[in-house]
Amino acid sequence: MCGIFAAMTRNGIASSCVDRALSSLNHRGPDGHGTWTSSDKRWILGHTRLSIIGLSNGEQPMTSPDGKVHTVVNGEFYDYREIRERLRHDGCQFASDSDSEIALHLYQRDGMQVAPQLRGEFAVIIADERENTMIAIRDRFGIKPLYYSVVNGDVFFASEIKALLALGVPAAWDLQGALGGMARPHEQTEFAGINSVPQGCYAVAKDGTVRIYSYWDWEIPTTDDMKRDNRTEAEVIAEFRSVLMDSVQQRLVADVEVASYLSGGIDSCAVLGLAQQAMARPIRAFTLTFDNPLYDEAAIAEKQAKFVGASYHPIPVTGRDIADSYSDAIWHSETQMFNGHGVAKYLLSKAVRDAGIKVVFTGEGADEMLGGYPFFRVDAVKHNPALSEAQKSALFAEILGTNEASRAIMLPNEVNSPTTDAVRRRLGWVPTVVHTMESMSNGLAPFFSNDYAAYIHGHSPIVAALDRLPIGQRMTGRDHLNQSLYLYSKTALPNFILSYLGDRMEMAHSVEGRVPFLDHRVAEAAARIPVDMKVKGIREKHVLREATRDVLIPEVYNRQKHPFTTPPTRDKNDPMLAFYRDTFASQAAKDQPIYDMQKVNKALDKLLDCPDDERIAVEGGLQRIASVVVMQKKFGMS
Repeated sequence: MCGIFAAMTRNGIASSCVDRALSSLNHRGPDGHGTWTSSDKRWILGHTRLSIIGLSNGEQPMTSPDGKVHTVVNGEFYDYREIRERLRHDGCQFASDSDSEIALHLYQRDGMQVAPQLRGEFAVIIADERENTMIAIRDRFGIKPLYYSVVNGDVFFASEIKALLALGVPAAWDLQGALGGMARPHEQTEFAGINSVPQGCYAVAKDGTVRIYSYWDWEIPTTDDMKRDNRTEAEVIAEFRSVLMDSVQQRLVADVEVASYLSGGIDSCAVLGLAQQAMARPIRAFTLTFDNPLYDEAAIAEKQAKFVGASYHPIPVTGRDIADSYSDAIWHSETQMFNGHGVAKYLLSKAVRDAGIKVVFTGEGADEMLGGYPFFRVDAVKHNPALSEAQKSALFAEILGTNEASRAIMLPNEVNSPTTDAVRRRLGWVPTVVHTMESMSNGLAPFFSNDYAAYIHGHSPIVAALDRLPIGQRMTGRDHLNQSLYLYSKTALPNFILSYLGDRMEMAHSVEGRVPFLDHRVAEAAARIPVDMKVKGIREKHVLREATRDVLIPEVYNRQKHPFTTPPTRDKNDPMLAFYRDTFASQAAKDQPIYDMQKVNKALDKLLDCPDDERIAVEGGLQRIASVVVMQKKFGMS
């Protein structure tokens, strides 16, 4: 993985801005820096390199033999060897061993048809001087970040917002974006005038404008289509095992060691198990551990690693560690956090990098494809016509269980509001995840300043997100569970999971995360899986359990989903409590335009009085507020 940026200006850009942009992305690519500047000095491409494939000759930017097309790439392309051989057969000559070079030659041969041919985690910027155009392509799921901004007719692209700021884009709050959290439209950020290139899309910049086009989206069969599926359960399982195994094997290709993150959950355990089957040496597996036994998965992770023949490496993280690193993690994430798990991933990646690792497997994506979270199970049960009301009630009681984190974060009470009414008008029903998102927003509302509350009155992030989605094409006629999965994959997955739990915390320490579940061939197979094989009764990800049963210990195979969270603040000596107090007393807290800090500090004073099963949710709100204050300070927001 790498860091990339581009400027398409009318009058050029100062070299000092270019240097600052390169410096701001150094953590994404400490192994080399490169730039290309057009002859008239108005266009610039920048690249910071993390060398993974083609270690000795993969420098970027890359230029076509005729000198007219230039490209920078962040990410990995799989199947690149086969593509390269076909391109060579067509007469293309390669100057490097890097997988990135195929994007340049594919574009020269096929133009905008390049995007559907790329497989992997990537962001690409192409400067085509022949067409006076820049094209920016983002992978199908938004694994790799890619932002853009248009300022007075100048167009800028970059892997991270901080690079756009270095190039001269102003730092200002998007006050609606700041409200949204997980629920906002994917292309919206918390920075005014700065947007994401949406997942599965490419942007075309020309004459000072940017237009967005989709090249891929989740294709979920209709309910009627699913009824015509006559495959046996064994056939479905075998197909899913095959595509997942292929995805894992493709992601083992590297010129450096590939390691793995490992929790006690089925996703990372399955990935590690399949990867270890394809490797002769033990894979190094790294696990976060906590001093609170309710949140620590060390024992089960160690047993799983031993079972598959991997090498287990625990990484202990304390409350002090999280408090000390919170602000740095926010600077890297460029968004709000509502739990310390993002900071924990930041610390995990640091430990992995210190161990000499550049590439790790991660397990993100399975929950969004196969119904892993408790709110998906609720939808599966609630809308299952084969169940009686008594059966549904019994299953709901099992889903709710006694897990504090699940109850507080994943399964709030149903919310009746203008937002849920608006969602019902659009979909005909309200997914349980909408209640989760609405509950989180409502929990913050009492702390808003009067001016901010008046400004965002009537704005609903989740409704705004729905209105940006092709509901008729992708959701209408689908099973309720599949509709909920699609909605979550287009909001929380790119805005939250793949950002501050994925790329940003990994690349903060120059670690490349590879995500086998988020391969489009895996996603396409998952979309065709019958609903009752995604959630069977209350058993989430049934097909994954069966497809990888041979590489799982019984404790993992039988385990329900446990949300990845860090322990809540426990007592008055907890380091996070001191972090909150210092943050809320800062000048930045006074300067930020969103929260009334008097109300916030009163809530902080009462935090330890909250019952244990409520404290996680209450503290989640305080962490979002702290995130805003840190962003105000770190980015000099106006």
